[in-house]
Amino acid sequence: MRFGEENFYVDPITLEPLVLSNEVRDETGIVSGTLSSASGNRFEIVKGVPNFVYPFELPVADQKALQQYEDRADAYDRFLPLTFSTYGEDEQVVRNAMVDKLNLTPGSIVLETGAGTGRDSEIIAKRLGPDGKLYIQDLSPSFLNKNLERMHGVDSHVEPALANGYYLPFADNSFDACFHFGGINAFGDIKRAFSEMARVTKPGGKVVVGDESMPPWLRETEFGKILMNSNPEFVYTLPLDKLPVEARKTRLEWIIGGVFYLIDFVVGEGEPGADLDFDIPGARGGTHRTRLYGQLEGVSAEAKRMAYEARAKTGKSMHQWLDEVVREAAQRDIGQKD
Repeated sequence: MRFGEENFYVDPITLEPLVLSNEVRDETGIVSGTLSSASGNRFEIVKGVPNFVYPFELPVADQKALQQYEDRADAYDRFLPLTFSTYGEDEQVVRNAMVDKLNLTPGSIVLETGAGTGRDSEIIAKRLGPDGKLYIQDLSPSFLNKNLERMHGVDSHVEPALANGYYLPFADNSFDACFHFGGINAFGDIKRAFSEMARVTKPGGKVVVGDESMPPWLRETEFGKILMNSNPEFVYTLPLDKLPVEARKTRLEWIIGGVFYLIDFVVGEGEPGADLDFDIPGARGGTHRTRLYGQLEGVSAEAKRMAYEARAKTGKSMHQWLDEVVREAAQRDIGQKD
């Protein structure tokens, strides 16, 4: 960890600032120490890498995924190019196209969660240049070590950390962009992971996420059945229902043989905005908002027929007619006057 980076991180549980203690330093930065929050949560720095993994006792699904990563780090990186060659794809072309979607500029500050062995990290870092910063995180120490080996010689400021992708140790609006490719299907809480990515990305910034998933129209084909049988990861369904409300200009693309999805979106603020209160022309009338919140209890069929007849006779919309009638009746019964 470079000097000063302890001030950039926060408690991933409470988002409180962290205080560094018991630090050991060398000429490159902070080698070891403890980062603590006011709530009493403690995160150790070992060999220059802070460990922010939370929950401290991982759910079973995350424990299983972590063990698989630890067991196959060497083989994973060695055989990963087969994924691309199987479908006749150029790995570098595909990875560069994914990174293109981040809309990076030299000097950007970027977060990569689930950074793995660094095949995308290397491309991102080179795009950022010496003035940029790339924060790489993974749940697996073995994968992160492989990543750091690959990043030797990269000019960008690279900051590694162990972390769970759905509990990020950063304040709101910390990054210009966020990237994650591979492994999110195995997350214990995918919805929270998307929400966290949106939280730490500045409004207007990009989030790009992808993983395996056999598209619905191929699942009953021989092609789909063979691949899903060989690799259960393809059975996972597309997590569109897990996207955050802040997602804007959302795009979906199927890549690498058409069996990996790639979702990218611009981060907005809160729910989308719209004028929900303009008067809608026509016999029904009202506004989008009053049509939801202004509904009344049911009336008899005869009363409803009479209401429609009266509305038509006055030439008013049903909203206007009902609003006036109900107001008059309510004022009468509660003793109010115009």
